[in-house]
Amino acid sequence: MEQTTLGIGTRLQHTHYGPGVIVGIRFATYLISFINQGVKEIDKTDNKLDEIIPENVTEEIETHSEVERSLLKILRLWGGLTETVPLGDKWLGGTLLIQPADKSLKPKEIPIADFFHKVVMLRDRLRVLEQNINSNKKLGDDDKVNMQQYITRCYGSLTTFNVLFKNKEHWFVGEKGGKED
Repeated sequence: MEQTTLGIGTRLQHTHYGPGVIVGIRFATYLISFINQGVKEIDKTDNKLDEIIPENVTEEIETHSEVERSLLKILRLWGGLTETVPLGDKWLGGTLLIQPADKSLKPKEIPIADFFHKVVMLRDRLRVLEQNINSNKKLGDDDKVNMQQYITRCYGSLTTFNVLFKNKEHWFVGEKGGKED
């Protein structure tokens, strides 16, 4: 790549590391957060880099506060990307049956995969809400902490659904930490 003046927030494609976003700039290198590889320091003239979407083109080195602002912007830009969260193997093809106490009423049957998708969407939306709260400039620290604690309690209320997840790293975790259900 010939251009050496890309700014923080520029989306790139690297032939070895895949898609990434510039999160820091040094004199001769970029700090690039790659989706699948983490943060790597790459030479500005690396011919394995291809610019996708330029942002903040400059020759200046960014300060930490500018890096933080850029990271928040990147999170919002890439917020539409959702990770693939697998359903536990024992639930594949299963159904959820909701049976009313009154036997004269018809039960509701829902494919577990559909129900699980709704649970994952709820989790992802809570994460975006957390990001929005933490990056909000109008909220004071006390307000952010109170809202964050409330969201943590919401996660705690949802730990019942951890049984549906294939991998433990996707589980809901409440205030008490990673205690298994």
